[in-house]
Amino acid sequence: MQHIAVLGATGSIGTSALDVIARHPERLRASVLAAGGRVEQLLALCERHRPAHAVIADAACYPALRDGLRARGLDTQAHCGDEALVALVSGDACDTVVAAIVGAAGLDSTLAAARAGKRLLLANKESLVLAGELLMRAAHEAGTTIVPIDSEHNAIFQCLPDAHAHAGLARILLTASGGPFRGRDRASLAEVTPEQAVAHPKWSMGPKISVDSATLMNKGLEVIEAHHLFGVSGERIQVLVHPQSLVHSLVEFVDGSTLAQLGLPDMRTALAVGFGWPERIASGVAGLDLLAQGRLDFEAPDLDAFPCLGLAFAALSAGGTAPAVLNAANEVAVSAFLQRRIGFLAIPALVEDTLAALPSTPATSLAVLRDADAQARRYAAQAIDDKA
Repeated sequence: MQHIAVLGATGSIGTSALDVIARHPERLRASVLAAGGRVEQLLALCERHRPAHAVIADAACYPALRDGLRARGLDTQAHCGDEALVALVSGDACDTVVAAIVGAAGLDSTLAAARAGKRLLLANKESLVLAGELLMRAAHEAGTTIVPIDSEHNAIFQCLPDAHAHAGLARILLTASGGPFRGRDRASLAEVTPEQAVAHPKWSMGPKISVDSATLMNKGLEVIEAHHLFGVSGERIQVLVHPQSLVHSLVEFVDGSTLAQLGLPDMRTALAVGFGWPERIASGVAGLDLLAQGRLDFEAPDLDAFPCLGLAFAALSAGGTAPAVLNAANEVAVSAFLQRRIGFLAIPALVEDTLAALPSTPATSLAVLRDADAQARRYAAQAIDDKA
């Protein structure tokens, strides 16, 4: 029996993970469920999946979680805070961790799972963007298996099953849907609303990642992730816009061969790969009918209309603390956009200004990276306040 901690259980990836887990009661069990502040949703999940432990990040919500579990007659033990979560993912409560907490808040628990040698289903982009070198080193030292859950990186993972494949790799081609504004020019994006930005044409995701998809920052972060996950330089990573979202990524080898992984746009496929690998288990996702889909299109990304992708490549090239600054400034900018404090085009402008104001320094430790993250957040927040 595989005991699984689902971190970010009330989010879209957590919900998909629990759906796959429920399909395999003979081999998969959700033993730890963690959420930020959605107590009622977490309680409902506990009632259905009966985990041994439930963790709420917001300490103010802990009494409601504890009392709600008691009122439902559940044996699930209530916890709160990051320290409790780190202890659970480091100990015997689980052997697999789905890291799906959004933002830099997921870093500590992800690192803890890697250091503990757990099977790590990684859906927290920021862990790799903020501290990719540290995370991959910890995973290597502990013998941790990392299965990326982003559909693009999961596709690459499936296409590179062994060291021989890695040795013959020429380049990685990451696909992007293009988001809800594909084909629009820069000027037409000035009046975009949060509602329009979160209406992704293919994927059902949370508001932050949906906005990142609309700006193509999501793809920029994935470029940085791919660099760390697969040991490939930015010069060997290309982005292709593929609006059908059926080809999830491709890898090209030195002999001229190109392999692609295809499937319907549903996160449960990647999660099933993570839980079952190297075996294949049912995900609940139907097979792909290419005759029904009709055609597959590819085009180059428009870096003028969507400069965030270029900024991410630049941050990867700069190295050191630059990716952490990029990520932090973007989180602040996206939050302000969702609150209607800044416009859509102000997101890349704010990120670019923050990168220019805080030049890269060597990422020698997690403390250095956290400091860069904090500086970037302060700078970006102050810039927003000044403009307001």
